Amino acid sequence: MDLERLCSASRVVIVAGKGGVGKTTVTAALAVAAARTGLSVLIVEVEGKSGLAACFQQPPLTYEEAELRPNLRARTLTPDDALVEYLRDHGLRRIGRRLSNSGALEVVSTAVPGMKDILVLGKVKQLERAHAADLILLDAPAAGHAVQFLLSARGLLDAVTVGPVRKQASDVVELLTDPSRCQVMLVTLPEETPVNELVDTAYAIEDRAGVTLGPIVVNGCVSAVDGLRTSTNGTGAAAVRADATLAGIELRDGDVDALATAAAFRVALRTRQQEQRARLAARLPLPQIELPFLFTADVGPSEIDVLADALTVGVEAMDAVPQ
Repeated sequence: MDLERLCSASRVVIVAGKGGVGKTTVTAALAVAAARTGLSVLIVEVEGKSGLAACFQQPPLTYEEAELRPNLRARTLTPDDALVEYLRDHGLRRIGRRLSNSGALEVVSTAVPGMKDILVLGKVKQLERAHAADLILLDAPAAGHAVQFLLSARGLLDAVTVGPVRKQASDVVELLTDPSRCQVMLVTLPEETPVNELVDTAYAIEDRAGVTLGPIVVNGCVSAVDGLRTSTNGTGAAAVRADATLAGIELRDGDVDALATAAAFRVALRTRQQEQRARLAARLPLPQIELPFLFTADVGPSEIDVLADALTVGVEAMDAVPQ
């Protein structure tokens, strides 16, 4: 499968995952990779604190669209702004401003659970219907909130029988349950707890919210290193020394031990990660896209490009790897 075909399968892709798994960086990487194919891409940030703008070394996003790269734009969506725009479009600009400034939306959202989420999703639906971009990427809330976020429209359908709120909820459900318009891409780390939470989230999204799941992105994977020799019986240091001698490099004993320990750690980590990926595949038979571990705490444009390259390669390999 090529990336353009994957990104054209649904006009809206919701990227979701447990907090800390790199959901936002994956969103940025997918956006860059899709934009490279010539698709116009719009990233929608819904929580306002995801750090998405920092990935492109840009100032914080606002409700107005900002161009990040050729073919790539981004904006943030808040319930207040979405409500003000909705009322403005219906000739009620002053009322919208007063509601927002007075904090009345907090009162309404408390009385009607899911109201904030439906305002945001309703705006996403509007952007999708208006063909604001070939691909709209939604950087969703962390996994715990993401399920409720996607279930909000169904909850309002049960609670509201008539009126514009029900119409909005019905339109959002129609968007979320149409695989040609929307799918969810889940992100995880190859570790036990994130994998467990992803599986639970996946079943909740598919069974309860009725949203189609795309391939799973497994982030933070260390790669296998050709020729890396290690052993748990003490020959790791001997292997390091032999390789150093072969390369004409002189190492101190302390350096040899440190390199042998590092090699053993990396091989063991790779093994554990592959075990978790196999466990994930057994519990959730969806294609997996592997993204590399970034040996830096600062993720900027160059790191996003590295992830975009890996994501493109991973998508192309999906058909070749049995799932």
